[in-house]
Amino acid sequence: MRLSSLADYAVVMMAAAARHCGQERLNATTLATATGVPLPTAQKLVGRLAAAGLVESARGTGGGFRLSRPAAAISLADIVEAVEGPIALTTCVDHERDNCALDHHCLVKPHWGVVNEAIRSALAGVSLAQLSAAPVPRAKVFA
Repeated sequence: MRLSSLADYAVVMMAAAARHCGQERLNATTLATATGVPLPTAQKLVGRLAAAGLVESARGTGGGFRLSRPAAAISLADIVEAVEGPIALTTCVDHERDNCALDHHCLVKPHWGVVNEAIRSALAGVSLAQLSAAPVPRAKVFA
């Protein structure tokens, strides 16, 4: 499983927004400059994040956007789903595209829901606050 570049960029932008939490409103240009995400992509993502209710935007003088709730209350799953749609590893668990040719005789299908929920739960267990914090050095493991 690999996240799309858009989902990856959305996570990077949301982490940058979280680091500015409580300060002035942000705009796509500021985040594009801070993160290296191309401006057209940043603008597109701000729209998707706003549509998903993760950021609130205001137009006009003093406008821009900010997180709609505390970073600790926004999960990695929230961000990924805002960009990618529901997390579905296979068509077996994608209720909008359940068109598998093996559907009627597949013995694995009943298990994909468990796997999918484990992945989604893992992503839901990581908050934006964690992602925006300074990285903790990982201990070296010697084999």
